[in-house]
Amino acid sequence: MGIQETLKGFFKRLNQSPNTSTYLNNELEPQLQKIIKEVQPTSAYNYWNGTNLGKSDTFNKIQKEGVDTKKELVVYLITRINALRISNRKNHNYGSLNNPNRIQESAFQDILKGLLRRDLNLTAQEIYKLLLAFKDSDEKARVSFFHWPVPYVIQQVERKAKKAALSPEMTQILKEILTWNPFANPTKNYYGTDREKIKIKVEKLLFEAENKSGAVAPYSLPEDGLGVYINKTVNDFDTALQNPIFELFHLFLKASASKPSASFLKKSASLIDQIGIATYKNIVHDFLEVLIQLKVTEITHERGWVSRHFLEEKNNILIKGMIWSLARFHDTKTLNLVARTAERCFKKIPGVGPAAAAVGNACLYVLGNTRGLEGISHLSRLKLKIKQNNTRRLIEKLLSEASEKLGVSVSEIEEMSIPDFDLKKGKLNTLYNDYQFIIQIEDIGKISTIWVKPDGKTQKSIPSFVKDSAILSAKLKKQKATVQKIKKYLTAQRDRIDRIYLDNRTWSYENLSKFYLNHGLVSYIAQKLLWEVRHGNQWQTVYFKEATSLDFEDKAVPLAPDSVLRLWHPCNVSTERVLEWRKKLDNLEVKQPIKQVYREVYILTDAEINTKSYSNRMAAHILKQHQFNALAALWGWKYSLMGAFDNGIDSEMATLNLNAHNLEAQFWINELNTDDAYNDTGIWLYVATDQVRFVNSNREAVDLVDIPPVVFSEVMRNVDLFVGVASVGNDPEWSDNGGLPQYRNYWMDYSFGDLSEIAKTRKTILENLLPRLKINKVSKIEGKYLLVKGKVRQYKIHIGSSNILMEPNDQYLCIVADRSASKAPANVFLPFEGDKGLSLVLSKAFLLAADDKIKDPTILSQIHRK
Repeated sequence: MGIQETLKGFFKRLNQSPNTSTYLNNELEPQLQKIIKEVQPTSAYNYWNGTNLGKSDTFNKIQKEGVDTKKELVVYLITRINALRISNRKNHNYGSLNNPNRIQESAFQDILKGLLRRDLNLTAQEIYKLLLAFKDSDEKARVSFFHWPVPYVIQQVERKAKKAALSPEMTQILKEILTWNPFANPTKNYYGTDREKIKIKVEKLLFEAENKSGAVAPYSLPEDGLGVYINKTVNDFDTALQNPIFELFHLFLKASASKPSASFLKKSASLIDQIGIATYKNIVHDFLEVLIQLKVTEITHERGWVSRHFLEEKNNILIKGMIWSLARFHDTKTLNLVARTAERCFKKIPGVGPAAAAVGNACLYVLGNTRGLEGISHLSRLKLKIKQNNTRRLIEKLLSEASEKLGVSVSEIEEMSIPDFDLKKGKLNTLYNDYQFIIQIEDIGKISTIWVKPDGKTQKSIPSFVKDSAILSAKLKKQKATVQKIKKYLTAQRDRIDRIYLDNRTWSYENLSKFYLNHGLVSYIAQKLLWEVRHGNQWQTVYFKEATSLDFEDKAVPLAPDSVLRLWHPCNVSTERVLEWRKKLDNLEVKQPIKQVYREVYILTDAEINTKSYSNRMAAHILKQHQFNALAALWGWKYSLMGAFDNGIDSEMATLNLNAHNLEAQFWINELNTDDAYNDTGIWLYVATDQVRFVNSNREAVDLVDIPPVVFSEVMRNVDLFVGVASVGNDPEWSDNGGLPQYRNYWMDYSFGDLSEIAKTRKTILENLLPRLKINKVSKIEGKYLLVKGKVRQYKIHIGSSNILMEPNDQYLCIVADRSASKAPANVFLPFEGDKGLSLVLSKAFLLAADDKIKDPTILSQIHRK
């Protein structure tokens, strides 16, 4: 007997108990079981990930049957799924994904979805009966309403609406189902997003059925901070503009995939053209500016716990679609707004994570798929800014795709994409009538702006004629935005160059000139660094003065366009030569943007040669885990926070890909299992450090003697930095505030123990600086301390941790960073950027040298306590 004959008229028995269908069960089960066998599931988990029914010849044959056959099979599957759910619950079959009955239930759900994806030409009554069956199942606590393929049933209605106007009977059915508890109950649950999507579709169908004028169903965003603004703005539009906007909104609500489909982009482009490109850009730019400024909403609940929200779930999806619609635009303003939106959306909310990761990923898609290099430039900067591992992987993927298209390396892509902002040697001069407006790079993160009058005199205030002119005011506003972008990009390029040693990069002189030495922005950094030029097998150190390359003796070194250069590293020269270059640059008062001539060098110790494949040099330190995680991400390492929950993990690794060397660096981290030492989300506050090792592409450990010296030194420098910043020994309040009592000895040992390599470099700089400082007569360096003689007491400032002991009894003095300036005193020349520890030591020294002028009662109470 064929399937069609077997199921004839079965639709009428929709509400019949499955136990009365033994005959039909015997006829259909073999074919359904054959489908299950053909797709070869090993557990119900396979079905949760989506079953590939296209592999089943039996299912494909069923799909070729007439619609009546498929309708009856739909009903049969509903009864079977309900029966299986009852049986599985009764027999406790939900403990294992491999239980045959559970596999059947999941398989039947997928087969039912597969059937309902096709147009079955269902009548209004048949649609109603299907939805009633789902409602009945929900009310009898069998299968939840939205676990049934309700979206595909509504899709059947949408197909009917495209062919002809919905009948009064169908519209009445749609109105009724909106009153059912699954739709009307506002309680949020696992299926909340599906419920809202379906509800919006039904409301749209009803609106279009009752409005024959061609108007589009309006859509109001859920009222979070952004939703309120967008709703108010759109409500003020005229109908001609509202219609395509609402149609776009309904399209955006379908933005559930990882990237837009070709049909999505085509339809959105068509609607945007109706609105007008300039008008649409203005509308969306306005919405994105509001989103970028949006604050996180905090709600305090009855029992005191606080929930934090950024965007409502539906608004997340809609804005994601809106961002996708911008993929056709490649102008500077749009790309800048998209990049700023990405930065805002990946900003973490405590206890939640990124504010709106899906929207952020949509921004990355747009930036990675633009014409030219401006979008790639934003990606390159965001890669240094964003800390989430999965997001950084996505950015790296997009950069790799761009490099393949252009046939150059990712590093070259990043160099090519850096904007110069029309700067010349770090300076931009713009005319406003007969006034000049000058933008000048003064330092990393510091840009000066000044007006020069026709007579050559300067002023800081905006000339009145600029304020009075709408055109000139708009021009100035644009330039002020450029100043902020210059700050961001300059910092990003400083950080990128600081990490370039691990890329094993060389440049031709032609490219080095183009992308570094003569680049309007990057030249500010590159011109202050040392470089090496290759002569055969030898490398000669040079520095650049204007357009001339000079050696140590200030003799010109001729360079051809194809001369090969690399960034100078102290590992590659003798210690004597390093000291000579330090002295020379200090005398020239060259403040290097990165620590280069004063860069720490880490060479293999005897212990590391003996252990062969690992180093314990940085082991047995206690770190603040969140601070370590943030710092590791900043330097390109990947690490996952460990928590106080039983996930079988008591250790993790921070890893760094060294693609240029086919290596991976690993810094092993251990769980510090201590009572209550975790935050509200169960993440450990502290972790302990372990060994550093390297593995090759086959995941095999590599002997440390085989690691290139610069690579080993840079990796160990990273790890030393992590310890030097994140160690609890750097927290002056950690011991007094309780910390971990059993580890107080570690705090003392670190706070006042031997100097790390970074601290040794700091000591060297202090030795050179001290004679030039105002406090030179009351301070001196002894061992690991900077000694300061105040008017009230004498102090020992540890050069590594900046923690303080007071003589004569080594009484501890707690001064936290925000109670004393964390910047170096004004007019003190520091030979490089970025050592906050050095600035902290100096600021504390200046403070304590004048301890009779201290007004902070907390500090005074300690100083006068004997």
